[in-house]
Amino acid sequence: MATVYIRKLTSPHQNESFTVFKPLNSELFKEINTTVKEIFDKAGGAKLLKSSKDVYIKPNGIDGKPYCFTRPEVVDVIVQYWFEAGARNVYIMENSTQCNFTRLVFEITGYADICRKTGAKPIYLDEDKSVICQFNGKSSSQNNPDGYDLTKFEMPVTVVEKLINGKDENLYINVPKLKTHSMAIVTLGVKNQWAFPRHNDRRYDHNYNLHYKLVDILGYVQPDFTLIEGIEGTIYGHYPVTKLADKCVIPFKLLIGGDNVVATDIVGAKVFGIDVKDVPHLQIALQKGFAKGIKSSKDIKIDGSLKNYKKRYPTDLFESFPPDVNTIMGKELCCKEGCRNNPLTLLQVLYHDYDGKGGWSLVIGKGHDKKFIEKINTPVLIAGHCAIEETYDILVKKLGKHKVYLSGQCNDLAASAAAMFKLMKVNPLKLVNLSPFKSVKLLLLAKLHGTKANVPNLLSRFIKTV
Repeated sequence: MATVYIRKLTSPHQNESFTVFKPLNSELFKEINTTVKEIFDKAGGAKLLKSSKDVYIKPNGIDGKPYCFTRPEVVDVIVQYWFEAGARNVYIMENSTQCNFTRLVFEITGYADICRKTGAKPIYLDEDKSVICQFNGKSSSQNNPDGYDLTKFEMPVTVVEKLINGKDENLYINVPKLKTHSMAIVTLGVKNQWAFPRHNDRRYDHNYNLHYKLVDILGYVQPDFTLIEGIEGTIYGHYPVTKLADKCVIPFKLLIGGDNVVATDIVGAKVFGIDVKDVPHLQIALQKGFAKGIKSSKDIKIDGSLKNYKKRYPTDLFESFPPDVNTIMGKELCCKEGCRNNPLTLLQVLYHDYDGKGGWSLVIGKGHDKKFIEKINTPVLIAGHCAIEETYDILVKKLGKHKVYLSGQCNDLAASAAAMFKLMKVNPLKLVNLSPFKSVKLLLLAKLHGTKANVPNLLSRFIKTV
């Protein structure tokens, strides 16, 4: 039996539209402080500290876009709790999503300020040395048509040494954001660990195999405690359009915690009205025995109440895209986990939040009508290796290389972004809520420290780079 704590916060949230992202008010922050302390104390408090007395905190810091990252106020409270409990060192670690580098995201989200204020130490996993590891869930696609295109990946040394080999010495706290996901159904504690493979390794098999690979990472490392931050939850996916935030952001005002990440995720999914059977990576984790003995939701004891969470919320993208971008999907295969929803998410955000322009085409998936492809007469982005293999030669012959943009593998988000910045006339620096000078300075620092982040060329708005 696993215990999961769920607490509903009663303090008021903001009255303004959620299209305006604001820090939490003092009353709500105070209640978060009290509630986090209560949850950790009930789970064991200072007794959870291990021999090193070091604590590693992994928030969801994929990006600095509003509502897609773990609230800094909650991370701040967690850091303070463990210092007061007797921690020797507290670390905040992350490897942000493709298109980003972690130093930048820490500055935008406020995690860097927390480190400066509290003495917590940042760990930018994209700058870490790495160890070669094996994806174990499936065999290679060379032997199995549905297998993995990439069977090995690079894991940061810190994760291997401190959370895997040193799991008996160090306390690992996982702090995901309460979000649905247009590719993985939900992104909670298990999905939060997808930060551990380096960017280039995440580009492969980001298709129908994504759920298996999420569980492969869980097989290596499991958090000691997972605390889901649900001050707000996102629906229609994990990366909400700010202009559509009032449709895509729900102020649940919840904190959900437990020492079993799969059980905690099952409860988190239920808040969205989603059953465990609807989340493939949770089903696979249960089948593989990575849930510390629980077999189903019946093995979970709820400390709190889920009775008010019956509504099923949408997980796929909100249907609002630029009308003058022609999206052509393959009829045989077009994985929502990869070449469909990755570029469509970016397309939607650039269109609504950054006045991105249309007048071009997006080709994705497998199984295209050759005659239909030959009729394309606009600049075109081909996203995903299936579509590239099938349509590239036809489109280059028709349009010329200068009008054909490529984003390879199943999810090369940086390449998709570079193409769209040029096609949609969006300056990438406008996506960053920092001065251009500071952004470039942080990028130079990251490069000096060996970042392996997959980021688009800063000049991609002006020149074709992919």
